[in-house]
Amino acid sequence: MPQQTLSATLLRGLEDALVSRNIRAGFALLEDAFGAGQTLDYDDPDAMAILVCLAQWTDLGYRDIGFVEACMDGLPAGRRTQFRILDFLRLRMVEAFQALDHEDLDRAISLLEIVLRAGEGLLPTEMVFVANFWKGRAHRKKGEYELALFHIAEARSTALAAKAAKLVAVTKIHESWLVFQKGERRHALDLLDEAEDELRATGHALSLGNIESARGRFVRRSGDYARALEHFERAIAIYSVNYGGHPNLARALVNAAYVKRLIALDMQAKWKGNHVRGAVHAEYLQILKDALQLLRRAREIYVLHQHQGGIGSVLVNAGHLHLDGGETDEAFAEAEKAFALGRERHDVILMARSRILQAAVELAHAEEEMDESPDAAFHAHRAVQYADEAIGHAQHTQNRRLLAEAYLARGAAAADDFPPEWETAREYASKAAALLTEDDRDHLVTELSRLKAKILRSTGIDQTLRLWSDGQLGNKTFQQIEEEFAELVIPKVWNNMGKNVSLVAQKLSISPKKVRRILRNTGCVDGPKKR
Repeated sequence: MPQQTLSATLLRGLEDALVSRNIRAGFALLEDAFGAGQTLDYDDPDAMAILVCLAQWTDLGYRDIGFVEACMDGLPAGRRTQFRILDFLRLRMVEAFQALDHEDLDRAISLLEIVLRAGEGLLPTEMVFVANFWKGRAHRKKGEYELALFHIAEARSTALAAKAAKLVAVTKIHESWLVFQKGERRHALDLLDEAEDELRATGHALSLGNIESARGRFVRRSGDYARALEHFERAIAIYSVNYGGHPNLARALVNAAYVKRLIALDMQAKWKGNHVRGAVHAEYLQILKDALQLLRRAREIYVLHQHQGGIGSVLVNAGHLHLDGGETDEAFAEAEKAFALGRERHDVILMARSRILQAAVELAHAEEEMDESPDAAFHAHRAVQYADEAIGHAQHTQNRRLLAEAYLARGAAAADDFPPEWETAREYASKAAALLTEDDRDHLVTELSRLKAKILRSTGIDQTLRLWSDGQLGNKTFQQIEEEFAELVIPKVWNNMGKNVSLVAQKLSISPKKVRRILRNTGCVDGPKKR
C-alpha cells in the first residue's frame, strides 16, 4: 500500500477513535505506527493533521509531552514557511498544547485565539472542538471561569452539531466544575452523571477518574468529608490501573490529603480544650501522617512531569498540615517555596493560597508569644500584610471561595492585631459571608462562624447596638447591618423557642430558609447533607 494511503488510513483511524473515545483502538494504532521509534514524515501531506492527533492522544494518556516534542523536532526548519494556512494553524494548535502542558497558560490562550480567529470558516470541525476545549481548560486553570465556560460551551456546541456524543460527554465533565463555581451544585452533579453514563462503556480511566474526582470536590464542599474521601479514593484506584504516573492521579492524591486534613480538624475541634490524649489523639496524628504520605506520592508524580503548579499545591497543603501539627517553621518554609513557584509562573491562585497560609503561620506565632507583646505585635502585623496580599492576588481571579478565604484570613488578622481592629474584622467577615452560598458547608463556613463568634465575644452585643444607635455604621450598607442584626437576634429567638425553625420563622415573619441560613452562618446548626 502506498505510504500516502497508509498515512491517510492512520489519520482516519486515529480521528475516529478520538471521536468515539475508543482508547484501546487508538493506542493500538499508535503503537503500530510509532512504537518502534518511528517518527513523522513531514513530506507526507497528512503529517500536520497526524501531529494534531498525536497531541490529542497524548492528552488522553498516550506517553507524555516528550513524545509530541520529539515528533516536532523532526520538522525541518525551513518547512514552516512553506505551510498551507491550515497546516500552519495545526502547528499552532500543537504549540498551544505544548504550552498548556508546560503551564504557560497565557501563551496557550494566545496561540489558540490565533487558531480560532484566523481559522474561522476554515478549520475542520474537530479542530474547532479541540481549540475551544483546550482554551476553556487554560482559562479555568487561570481562574477565569466565565471565559472558560464560554469556550467549553463552544466546544460542546461543536460536538453536538457533529453528533459526537462522547465528545459532548467530555465537555460536560469540565462544564460541571464551572457551573459548580457559580453555585449550581445540582446541575453540576447531573452533568457528571450524564457524562459517566455516556463514557462508562469506553472504560477510559482518565475520564472516569476525572468524574469521581470532581464528585469528591463537590461533596467535600457540602462538609461530608467521609463521603468526599470515598470519591477521591475511587478516583485514585481508577487512575492507578493504567495511569499510575499521570498528573491527574497526583491531583486526586492532593485532594484526598486535603480531605484527611479537614477530617482531622473536625476531630480536633471536638476535643479541643479537653486535653484528649490516648487513642483519639493517636488517631488524629495518624490522619495527618497519612495525609503527608499522600502528598509525598503526589509530589513524586508532579516532579516527574515538572508540573510546577502541582508541586506548589503539594507545598501549600503540606504547609497547612505542618501548621496543624504545631510545626510553624516548616509550614512557613513550604509557603515561601510555593509563593516563589507561583510568582515565577505568574500563578495568582497559588500566590494567594501561599499568602493565606503565611498569614495563618504568623497568627500562630503571635499566639505563641502573647507574653512578649512586641514580638506578638510584629507577627500580627505581618499576618495583616500577608492577608492583604492574598486578597490582592485573589481579586485577579473569579474564584469566589479563594477570595472568601483571603477575606477570612484578613478578618482573623484584624481580630488578633495589636490593638484588635474589631470593625475591620467584622467588615471582612461580612465580605466573606457574601461570597459563600448555602451549598458551602465546609471548613470555610466553620472558620467564618468562629470569627464571628470571636468578634461578638470581644465587642459584645450591647456595644454593637450602641454604635448602631449612634449612627456609627462604619462602611456598611443597610443590607449588611440588617444581616448582622439578624445574626444577633435569630439565634437568641431560636434558642428561646425550643430550637424550632418553623416557630422562629412564624414569630419573626421571615422564611424558614433564611432562619436556617442565619443559624448555619452563626454556627448554631449544621446544614443537612445534600447529594
